[in-house]
Amino acid sequence: MVRLDHVAAKLEGLEETIIHRLIDRAQFARNPSIYEPGQSGFRGEPERSLLEIRLVEQERMDAEFGRFQVPEERPFSPGLPPPRREVSLKPAILKLEDFNAVNLTAQILASYIPFVERFCPPGTDGQFGSSVEHDVYALQAISRRIHFGAMYVAEVKYRANTPAYRLLIESGDRRGLLAQLTRPEVEERIMQRVSTKVHYIQAHVNREVRKLIDDQVVLEFYRDTIIPLTKEGEVRYLMHRPA
Repeated sequence: MVRLDHVAAKLEGLEETIIHRLIDRAQFARNPSIYEPGQSGFRGEPERSLLEIRLVEQERMDAEFGRFQVPEERPFSPGLPPPRREVSLKPAILKLEDFNAVNLTAQILASYIPFVERFCPPGTDGQFGSSVEHDVYALQAISRRIHFGAMYVAEVKYRANTPAYRLLIESGDRRGLLAQLTRPEVEERIMQRVSTKVHYIQAHVNREVRKLIDDQVVLEFYRDTIIPLTKEGEVRYLMHRPA
């Protein structure tokens, strides 16, 4: 039986991955053209941005390696190929038939691009390929954290108080589910921990060669995007979970 403290420990580890990915992206300028359709430099690509092209190519390879057989690894791109290798996973405690019922990647991407403007240096440095490479790594880390938290936290909480959750699910009460799932004191601890980690991870950075990110900006992204989307994912999970 997976316990809530085990899930919380996993989420703590994913926090550190996200922070490192954001620091890596912040070493490059915002480079706004990489998010603009038709500005990729690829011939015959009038509708996709450089980020979109880099993301789908990364996910095409990931799909062939079996990445998206893992429940919390939800793809940003549709129409990906099936795995080319056999993937063996431990039996999951999750009870969804289709994990894409909890796919929040569109919302993650829509929130991430404006976020770049807040933690990357302004302007253009010409490092377009490196910028989108690190964008993809950051997006995948953020997505994994949100979807892991959404599905596993929801399942553990459901098992701990099944009658209350069944009543809310059967009545279609999304607002009630959100209230039942929300723990303001836990959210506050998460944000305090994230702020501390941003300081700690950058404590000995050589500022002459490495750019720093503002812990307040990362904290606000957690508050305004990661935590709300995780809770939205929890609600979606429960609404699609069979009795």
